[in-house]
Amino acid sequence: MFNSFYRNKRVLVTGHTGFKGGWLSLWLWKLGARVWGISLPPPTTPNLYDTFRTEVFSGEAECDIRNLDRLIAALKPAQPDIIFHLAAQPIVRRSYEEPLETFQTNALGTANLLEAVRRAALPCPVIVITSDKCYENREWEYAYRETDPLGGHDVYSMSKAAAELVANAWHRSFFRPNPKLGPVATARAGNVIGGGDYAQDRIVPDGVRALVDKQPIPVRNPSAIRPWQHVLECISGYLWLGARLAAQPKTSPLASSFNFGPEPSARQPVRRLVEEILLSWPGEWKDASAPGSPHEAMLLSLSIEKAGALLNWYPAWDFKEAVRRSVLWYYQRHVTGDPKMLDFSSSQIDGYVEAAQHKNLDWAKE
Repeated sequence: MFNSFYRNKRVLVTGHTGFKGGWLSLWLWKLGARVWGISLPPPTTPNLYDTFRTEVFSGEAECDIRNLDRLIAALKPAQPDIIFHLAAQPIVRRSYEEPLETFQTNALGTANLLEAVRRAALPCPVIVITSDKCYENREWEYAYRETDPLGGHDVYSMSKAAAELVANAWHRSFFRPNPKLGPVATARAGNVIGGGDYAQDRIVPDGVRALVDKQPIPVRNPSAIRPWQHVLECISGYLWLGARLAAQPKTSPLASSFNFGPEPSARQPVRRLVEEILLSWPGEWKDASAPGSPHEAMLLSLSIEKAGALLNWYPAWDFKEAVRRSVLWYYQRHVTGDPKMLDFSSSQIDGYVEAAQHKNLDWAKE
């Protein structure tokens, strides 16, 4: 898979104690990479990281990416062949409570990471992971393309747009002209779901907590439409972009931004997602919408035409399968009580790869 690019590579993942960073680290480990992590401690208890922390990582450093000096020191022993930058404040509603923390982590933290790489003269590719919310959302049916304007109503969305601008400016100003440095690209995903996410104010972990407590699932915005996708979908895109980018010159069109979103059929209202969850884990839901709540977009979708054209990347699981696999992971951990969740998580990656191979996707070919 991925042209065997990651075997024996030293790969640095910032934010490795988080949800997406954890799944990325696990998959890299399965691919034979030596995985290094830079992050703050896990943001929740329970979390995904604790299910495989002793197995996956060759080295780790606890570091706040807002501190440039500490980040430079943490980066030095890793000596990475490729970097995936996922460390972030990832919650929209939290950005209303902690706007400066959100901006400093997401925008200035990205600048610090790129500056640390520049000062160390590391020749490795850097993949900066942002969000679909980096676009100036006009609440229309049109699927946003990578060339559409960046923006953001809330501080979280704005901070992700700013991270995109930071990555582009550092690439053009410092990385592309310097032969000692590698290329920089950015990646945007849809509304990611999957086992191991325990964040507050996200519908799937909120739903799982309610189901475990035998309570109705609270739904803030039942009619809001989101591009739902399993976490392994976007991670396959990140990994394939990294492998391809490493083999191309810095003037390649791959050194740019990419959407790794779901198929159009996965754009579903929150109500439909919750109903699908309840098919695998029976229970109830309740409308918890309230006047005066912080603004959240009602409609958002991504175009994946560029990823399809340049990378032959397409989703492998549809909406129903993404939800089913997500719920199955939580059920296995919290109801079945499986003590070997690393093995179970690994088997979900295997199942995803098999689905991608059936679709003859380039990255999944042996």
